[in-house]
Amino acid sequence: MPKVRTKDLLSKFNLQLISGEEGINRPISTSDLSRPGIEMAGFYEYYPAERLQLLGKTELTFFNKLGPKERKHRMDMLCTDITPAIIVTRGQEIPEELIEASIRESVPVLLSDMTTTRLFSRLTNYLEGKLAPTTAVHGVLVDIYGVGVLITGKSGVGKSETALELVKRGHRLVADDCVEIRQEDQDKLVGGAPDLIEHLLEIRGLGIINVMTLFGAGAVLNRKKISLIINLEIWEKNKHYDRLGLDDEKQKIIDTELPRLTVPVRPGRNLAVIIEVASMNFRLKRMGMNAAEQFANKLSEVIEDGDSDDL
Repeated sequence: MPKVRTKDLLSKFNLQLISGEEGINRPISTSDLSRPGIEMAGFYEYYPAERLQLLGKTELTFFNKLGPKERKHRMDMLCTDITPAIIVTRGQEIPEELIEASIRESVPVLLSDMTTTRLFSRLTNYLEGKLAPTTAVHGVLVDIYGVGVLITGKSGVGKSETALELVKRGHRLVADDCVEIRQEDQDKLVGGAPDLIEHLLEIRGLGIINVMTLFGAGAVLNRKKISLIINLEIWEKNKHYDRLGLDDEKQKIIDTELPRLTVPVRPGRNLAVIIEVASMNFRLKRMGMNAAEQFANKLSEVIEDGDSDDL
């Protein structure tokens, strides 16, 4: 099903429907918008008809200087069977030629009081959010010191129990069990919970609890940018785990690669504290302070000095 239709814009942006109401259910398939200035001059070879069309003061001022035949032809070409809508900004008077063409092709013509630049920006932000690629991941998303941490792992490894301990330590739950992830920019993944399980946490042996009811509104967050993935797995005796923090592990979600840490789980390990420290260390790395690299550099200097003394 289409995520956005033309009718969704009416109340969201306080638009007035002028004509072409038969096409009000047309789907909007792209967040790209068009200001058909060169089309007003008669060049339609590369006309992006599938986009929302915005007619501002510049376009209509030029249009009003055209002759009757050119005016009719321009608007006939502007209205196609795949054009979602044509929006006239600044509350300007709508040309009769546009109304006639929109009725004939069932293209909705909408009127806005906003300036063209402001409406263009708001529409782009709205459509990019609605039309962004999405996926769902099994895991828990928690906001820890401002870092969005996605905790993953097999069922029963202790993800929800760890999230509960983190909430008790003052951090905020975003989603449990199912994390809906939306790629809102080239390198920006934003996660949230489905409406059905928002603010809920499932603890085996205890059942489902409402985190906001138990801990207050400050213990939950609706959406959060994901910055770090921490994968929990049962400790394997013969498996090598990173002990210095020099391994640069990545995981790709949709089109974005995120840093990933693998934390082994076994009795006696306080996972909440480990994840908390991992988040703080991640923030330090983004500020240019990498303890593992500093240790490795110092170790190399000691080894080089030792070799020099032997010589």
